Amino acid sequence: MHQFFVEDHQVGKDFITITGKDVHHIRNVLRMAQGEVVRISSTGGRNYRCRVLEVADEFVQMDILDSEVSGTELSGRILLFQGLPKGERMEYIIQKTVELGVTEIIPVAMRYCVVKLEGSRAGKKISRWQTIAENAAKQSKRSVIPKIHPVMSFPEAAACASGCDRCLVPYENERGMEATREALSSLRGAKSVSLFIGPEGGFAPEEIEILRRDMQVISLGRRILRTDTAAITSVSMMMLQMEMDEALSGGNQIRNESVLNDVRAESGKE
Repeated sequence: MHQFFVEDHQVGKDFITITGKDVHHIRNVLRMAQGEVVRISSTGGRNYRCRVLEVADEFVQMDILDSEVSGTELSGRILLFQGLPKGERMEYIIQKTVELGVTEIIPVAMRYCVVKLEGSRAGKKISRWQTIAENAAKQSKRSVIPKIHPVMSFPEAAACASGCDRCLVPYENERGMEATREALSSLRGAKSVSLFIGPEGGFAPEEIEILRRDMQVISLGRRILRTDTAAITSVSMMMLQMEMDEALSGGNQIRNESVLNDVRAESGKE
């Protein structure tokens, strides 16, 4: 079943109207016909099973069959603060962590980052990364499209990350999996969780000391993981813990809001 995303205002009582680039995709690429069934998610996080009613040049009209009771989002929102990696690793990190349930991804310029993104080049990268996130969200049947933020400096990212309910920092020099187990158990009931991942060169000594002040530094085992492996491994563990906690508590739905904007507003930065 194909997946599409719409704004809340496109959802009516009985119908959903799709406009924009998805019209071309439905009409000319998928060549969908009247009567085909699709899944549609709104920006508010609601999910619908719909049937194609009309395919026109500028819009596609969908008949709402029913609204899904259970969504595909985690009980808490994960904000991934990712040190800028080399090559195409950022694209891979975005694709896989979106599939696993991350809600927002914030690229971070750190001391040991080889890549420097500025000006128009940065804008083009963010646009491409957002498209990758949207495609991954459709493929994995997410209820929301995760947001890719502009590149942040390390001080700004550290301040924003510390404003979440829980803050985890995997670090290659940290030892002891018991602390990691306790950190994952502490995620129960958290509405927002920040995850801070270093670049290929790792955290600079002064960076990890700043993060230790407000965040919990954890180990991912006795092996040294690449930055993309560390991000995917960490989000996988968090996803599993949240899914298990949600199953035990009877479920919890979240709203599609930007935690980062909330944190900035509370700290007076917006």
